[in-house]
Amino acid sequence: MSKKYQFQLPFDVDAETYIKNAYPEIREYRTISKSLDARGAPRGKRPVFLYIIEALVSKNDTYPQQESFPKFSPLKQRPIIIGAGPGGLFCAVRLAEHGIPSLVLERGDDASKRMLHIAKFWRYGELDPETNVCYGEGGAGLFSDGKLITRIKSDLVQYVMEKFVDFGAPPDTAYISNPHLGSNKIRGIITHISNWLRSQNCEIRHNTKVEELITEGDKVIGVKLSDGEKIFSDHVILATGHSAQDLYQHLADIKVAMKHKDFAVGVRVEHPRRYIDQLQHGKFCEAPEMGSARYRLSWHDKWTDHGVYSFCMCPGGYVLSSGTEKEGIVVNGMSNYARNSPWSNAALVVSVKSEKDLKDKDLMAGLRFQHEIEQKAFALSKKFATGRELPAMTIKEFMTGKLNDKPLPKTSSPSGIFKADIREIFPAFILEHLKKGLEEFNKDLPGFIYEDGLLIAPETRTSAPLTIIRDKESLISQSHKGLYPCGEGAGYAGGITSAAVDGVKCALSIMKQEGLLS
Repeated sequence: MSKKYQFQLPFDVDAETYIKNAYPEIREYRTISKSLDARGAPRGKRPVFLYIIEALVSKNDTYPQQESFPKFSPLKQRPIIIGAGPGGLFCAVRLAEHGIPSLVLERGDDASKRMLHIAKFWRYGELDPETNVCYGEGGAGLFSDGKLITRIKSDLVQYVMEKFVDFGAPPDTAYISNPHLGSNKIRGIITHISNWLRSQNCEIRHNTKVEELITEGDKVIGVKLSDGEKIFSDHVILATGHSAQDLYQHLADIKVAMKHKDFAVGVRVEHPRRYIDQLQHGKFCEAPEMGSARYRLSWHDKWTDHGVYSFCMCPGGYVLSSGTEKEGIVVNGMSNYARNSPWSNAALVVSVKSEKDLKDKDLMAGLRFQHEIEQKAFALSKKFATGRELPAMTIKEFMTGKLNDKPLPKTSSPSGIFKADIREIFPAFILEHLKKGLEEFNKDLPGFIYEDGLLIAPETRTSAPLTIIRDKESLISQSHKGLYPCGEGAGYAGGITSAAVDGVKCALSIMKQEGLLS
């Protein structure tokens, strides 16, 4: 049996040397968990790393055996997986590990070719409605920092982390707190996953759009593609991501059970990276072990029951134009593995209560709410720029409610920005809560309201505004047998890791439905 040890070390002390001196009985070890505690750094308190290691002491000690996967025969009809984001790909991976090949249908291009389409969009404003920052192999997460942070509690989280390592992620991905792959690394990892799936007799079709689900009574029996081809299966996994708005309408038309879900909209806030590093890490900010600083901020208005919070924080990152429609602007954030851009950014968003804040009560009301904001942002860009650039104002201008004559600070966005009163884009309740939230955040992180801080708008695609209702145990649609709503677009995940975990759960459910697993 192995033995676990837990300890903390100053951030600049070598762990291997410490373990050798402090625990001479250890003959071999591996790190299970490593996390940084820098909460006292702004006050001069030395940051520490918290470690948990698993060690072999006696000659007979061994590490726990890795999970094995029984092999089954392929199903009579391959499972059809709609979407090659983390939910769809990890569903396919888990099935393939058990010997079950699947068919993955992705409306956009493969991971390597997506960059060509997106570069044209950022530079010239030429949007491909089928291959963009949200659509294509790897999903929206391919261009949103590659963060594997998750708050869900599941034994499958560790499985997902270890699979990422198997497919090329740095080894510490399996144990560090808040692992981050970076958009540059995750593209290669996604390609490795797809190549491995093909080696396991899976088929992946890119540039293949599913137009309709084929139904027979209350059962989904296959899909119809945009070119008219029909493909049949007993198991259809719907892992389309949060921006497949045309498919939501189709689901409503065929009366798939869905319901409103609360979501959030707001802005991207951008500061110079070194400024945030100093706020968070104080005099230790130059130490290479500290890396680029992160923050997480939240405030809840108990009177209105609205929350304001930071989301998808990208230290040393970039603000990206991430729209999927030619006359709409959406922003998102990303960073590469090194996190060494001169800027840091995060979404600052306000919760939208579907029952309270949406004027209409039909299923598409949340989608229209997002759409209207995105269109207003585009209209501003066409009025004051070319339609490609992103509307922005400084934090100070937003707080005072008045634009000044100074030019905007430099930005990380490859699309460029232009000065505009972004308050014209949002409903009043969003603006009121965002302003109050910034005031509260400036108390928690003094200096957050910074002269050269930017607010770039709008961040609208934080999550899907709908939930596709499914059975809690089988994960099958409440209204349609054979349909497995999966991941972020179905309302059951909120990032790369949780979407991947949900994909694995759907794979396990399929095997249980087939009587292969108990």
